[in-house]
Amino acid sequence: METIALIGATGRTGQIFLEKALSAGYSVKALVRTPEKLKLRHPKLNLIEGSVLNEETVELVVQNADIVVSLFGHVKGSPDGLQTQGTKLIIKAMKAHGIRRIISLSGGGLPYPEKDQPKFADKLIRFIMEIAVPKILKDAKDHHLILEKSGLDWIIVRGPRLTDEPEKGNYRVGWVGVNASTKIGRADLADFILRQLEDKTYIRQMPFVSY
Repeated sequence: METIALIGATGRTGQIFLEKALSAGYSVKALVRTPEKLKLRHPKLNLIEGSVLNEETVELVVQNADIVVSLFGHVKGSPDGLQTQGTKLIIKAMKAHGIRRIISLSGGGLPYPEKDQPKFADKLIRFIMEIAVPKILKDAKDHHLILEKSGLDWIIVRGPRLTDEPEKGNYRVGWVGVNASTKIGRADLADFILRQLEDKTYIRQMPFVSY
């Protein structure tokens, strides 16, 4: 079983993913700003306290891992370029330690013209995001460019509105406007992310996961 370097383990999706990964037998090195927020303890879980914006702690969590799962995102008070700057440090550490694979989480507002066929509602949502949260949307786009230029084997998993409903075990994987809906439960999203540890179908692509 591989060792996962997990960034964003205390988030609502991150905690579910962490539980699933440990239950599946993976070892996890988790970078967390506040370890007290994470109640879970496990023999295969190694908590590293620190920030994704700190080069030393990012290197600590990435070294000796086999794959990086990046689920961190903006919270109140986050700097504008959080995802971009954090991803830069992650990539630097990955290259230093010879790690090639990274799975990153983003939202459906991040465009993927190669595959997306946004309908009117999708275009409206993106327009609203451009007005309401332009810095977060720009950060998502910039982090994509950083990954695209990295030469690594990356996947950006995108989702629509996230819910806390019970896991269904059944969801669709498509593109914005193609075989897609407007919501996904965090448990099912975490399931898809976990499956990408072994499945290389979507390397260097941005699948959209929804019900």
